[in-house]
Amino acid sequence: MSDLKSSITAVVLALALSAPAFAQATPPAGAPKPQTPAQPPATQPPPPKPAPPVPFPQDSKIAFIDVNAIAASSAAGKEASKKLEALQTKKTGEIQEKNKQLQALQAKLTTGGTVLNDSARATLEKDIDRLQRDIQFTQQNAQAEFEDLRNELMTEFQKRLLPVIEEVAKEKGLYAVFSLGDAGTAYWHPGLLISDEIVKRLDAKK
Repeated sequence: MSDLKSSITAVVLALALSAPAFAQATPPAGAPKPQTPAQPPATQPPPPKPAPPVPFPQDSKIAFIDVNAIAASSAAGKEASKKLEALQTKKTGEIQEKNKQLQALQAKLTTGGTVLNDSARATLEKDIDRLQRDIQFTQQNAQAEFEDLRNELMTEFQKRLLPVIEEVAKEKGLYAVFSLGDAGTAYWHPGLLISDEIVKRLDAKK
C-alpha cells in the first residue's frame, strides 16, 4: 500500500478546493453593471440512463480507484468541502467589510476638497494607509488559515480512506490498488474501478 499512500498524498483531492485569492477587487464608482441578455428557455433532453455497473473480474489481482471522485461523492469529502467553503465565506466577508471601510475613507478624502485642513487630511491619509496594510495582512492570514485547514482535512480524509482501501483489497485478494491519477495508466477494464465500493464502505464507517 506504500505506493498508493504516496499517490494519495500527492494528488489534489476534490475536497481540497483551490486556494481562494482573498484579495477583493473594488469596482470603480458608478461603473455600469454588465447586462445579461435574456435567453429563451432551452428544451432540455431527458438525462441518459446510467449504464449498469460492470462486474469486477473475479480473477483480477489489481484494481483502480479515482481518489478525486471518492472525495467528491463520499460523506467525509462533502463534509470537508463544506468546512472549507464556510471558512472561505467567513474570511471573504471580513475582507469585504474592511474594503467598505476603506472606500468610505477614500471617498471622504476625495470629496473633502478644501474643507479639510492639513491636519485633518494628514490624519485621514494615515488612517487609509493603516487600513490598507490591515487588509493586506488580513488577506495573508486568511490564505494561510485556509491552507492549514485544507491540509488538516486532507490528512484526516487520508487516514479514513487508506484502511478502507486496504480492507477491500484484502477481501478481493488483490495484490495492488492503483490511483487513476498516476501517470502511465493508459487503459483499464471498467470493472476494475472500485471507487463506488470504496465510497459505500467509507460512508458506512461514519
